[in-house]
Amino acid sequence: MDQNVNGLESVSSRSGVLRASSRRSPRRTELPVLEVGVVRERSDAARNRLRVLAAAERLFGTRGVGGVTMDDIAAEAGVGKGTLYRRFGDKGGLAMALLDERERELQQHILSGEPPVGPGAAPADRLTAFVRSYLELVAAQLDLVLLSETSTTGARFRTGAHAFWRQHCRHLLSEAGAADPEIGTDVLLAGLSAEQIKHWLHDEERELNDLAAALSSAALALTMT
Repeated sequence: MDQNVNGLESVSSRSGVLRASSRRSPRRTELPVLEVGVVRERSDAARNRLRVLAAAERLFGTRGVGGVTMDDIAAEAGVGKGTLYRRFGDKGGLAMALLDERERELQQHILSGEPPVGPGAAPADRLTAFVRSYLELVAAQLDLVLLSETSTTGARFRTGAHAFWRQHCRHLLSEAGAADPEIGTDVLLAGLSAEQIKHWLHDEERELNDLAAALSSAALALTMT
């Protein structure tokens, strides 16, 4: 189990199961546990999963997310449609699986990386560093994140990754003295949703660096009492 100096524990994949520890203390913020509940795959199932993910990444990259169907992915991967649907459910589930590794990298940086994203910096500095890092992560794979967050109503609220980001931001806002860390966290993460970021970057044609600076300022404003 990973733990940083602020008491944040471990990480969860986007599609992972959230399991909180029963231990509590005023200075402790606990996060989902890495690899909890993961069932070991048979070798053939693991090969099929990797083939499907590779096929989906190729097709999404060449045609765009909207131009690819689950049938296309099954054919490209050489697996049955039933296998594909049982394993991933829909394109949203596939998007979540593709995003998993990149999200884990940011989560590990938060837990044990260099400051200001990792432990060792002031809470306000870590909060603005998180905003910039997460914004860059979403912008780099915007259509996939958007699909994973909107495939069903409220999809983004039900993922282990969202639970991780939410607990991390709530912890930092609380440490920074925010008047209402719960509401502040939800406001901040709403601004970092893929749908909102796509609107700012594509519809309003904002520059990524300018948007990062504006969102970082908004995050700092949430720490003021």
